Amino acid sequence: MKYSQYINGKFCSGTGDVELPVISPATGQEIGRYRAASQSDVEQAIECANLAFASWRKTGPTVRSELLRKVAQEMRLDRDQLASQITAELGKPLSEAQKEVDVAAEMFEWAAEEARRLYGRVIPARSAGIQQLAQLEPYGVVGGFSGWNAPAITPSRKISAALAAGCTIVLKPSEETIGVALLIAQAIERAGLPQGTVNMVFGDPAAIADQLCTSPQVSMITFTGGTDVGKQLGAKAALHMKKATLELGGHAPVVVWNDVDIDKVAAACVATKYRNAGQVCTSPTRFLVHKDIFEAFCERFVEHANNVRVMDPLDAKAQMGPLKNQRRLNAIDGLVRNAVESGASLLAGGSPVEGPGYFYKPTVLALQDKAADVCRIEPFGPVALMIPIETADEAVSEANALPFGLAAYAFTNNMKLAYRFANEIQSGVVCINELQASLPETPFGGYKDSGLGSEGGVEGLREFLRVKCVRQGGLV
Repeated sequence: MKYSQYINGKFCSGTGDVELPVISPATGQEIGRYRAASQSDVEQAIECANLAFASWRKTGPTVRSELLRKVAQEMRLDRDQLASQITAELGKPLSEAQKEVDVAAEMFEWAAEEARRLYGRVIPARSAGIQQLAQLEPYGVVGGFSGWNAPAITPSRKISAALAAGCTIVLKPSEETIGVALLIAQAIERAGLPQGTVNMVFGDPAAIADQLCTSPQVSMITFTGGTDVGKQLGAKAALHMKKATLELGGHAPVVVWNDVDIDKVAAACVATKYRNAGQVCTSPTRFLVHKDIFEAFCERFVEHANNVRVMDPLDAKAQMGPLKNQRRLNAIDGLVRNAVESGASLLAGGSPVEGPGYFYKPTVLALQDKAADVCRIEPFGPVALMIPIETADEAVSEANALPFGLAAYAFTNNMKLAYRFANEIQSGVVCINELQASLPETPFGGYKDSGLGSEGGVEGLREFLRVKCVRQGGLV
């Protein structure tokens, strides 16, 4: 496909000084090029979004709802092409990419439904003749940032919620999955959304972030990505009095108690752990396994991990594709090597797959202590850590030991323990006996260094709305 910018309803070449490649992670070869956005391109996108906001904010909720629903319909009609683009640019197996398109379309459908339910409230007045209202108003132009690991879901979640709330948006999707974002833009165009309501710019991430965070025409920032970058961006937004919602990194703990079906839990955890090659912020990573079943669980987990089919993501049999780029491959291999040097036992994997592309074997490490870097640094890849525990106190303490709290999981048939884990683990999402951390209708956000605010559900849509108190008396 032809790569471009998307500004004011038009697909146009950037006017920046550099031309940048898009690389296939399955082959390591270039699959396209695009010219970066210049400072004036980004400024134009902001100005067009600001102009569009003046009318979009006044567009009735039923109209906004119908337009968002049409975007979902267009995405479903374009499902095969979108999925193929995800596979080409990210390396996600095609069947998994198709599921991502379905969820991305659901983001627009959910937002379409909730656009009609943005209720304020009437506050009882202290005296007769006074009316007090708390009314919700859209923030305005949103500066958005989305990563490459969910190239359809994350942009769709941000765009749909912003539009449903009456905002307009300038989005900087990942430059590594530019084609996926542009196909969403095509669906938006076909659905008939007004020009300027959605704009997409690609280029120098730091320069674009600086413009969006400092522009007086941008009212809020929404970011999905790494914790370090997110903190910097959030701080910059705060300096300019902009609201920021930040969905940042995780290092998800998984408590596995001694009363579960070991094989059933191991199989489910493997399927989720190695989804998208572990490049998921909610990926289960730190397995806190009761000592009574530690060896048996590790054995079953390794057996299932060794059976994961790592191959060309276009192959219908593929269960795991490559890592996104050489940086991720080097980072994962470095963490694994450090762990082994620090005394961890390598139970499975532990090395790149020979041949072209950025493939890495599903890896399992057993740790008796936590000296390795990977115990503190989110691997964001196909690495599972097995850590023995003995008591519920230890499980909660270990789950809460890191400065992350995006997603956590616990498996037990003891309802008292389940209640304790759900209430004492410090995480924005806690899943008990299941592994689905995020859906369009549920709130998704982190504790501690994993972020600020929520995405998804009514809570996520409310992030794009500010509250105004209106007190009105009688005529004078």
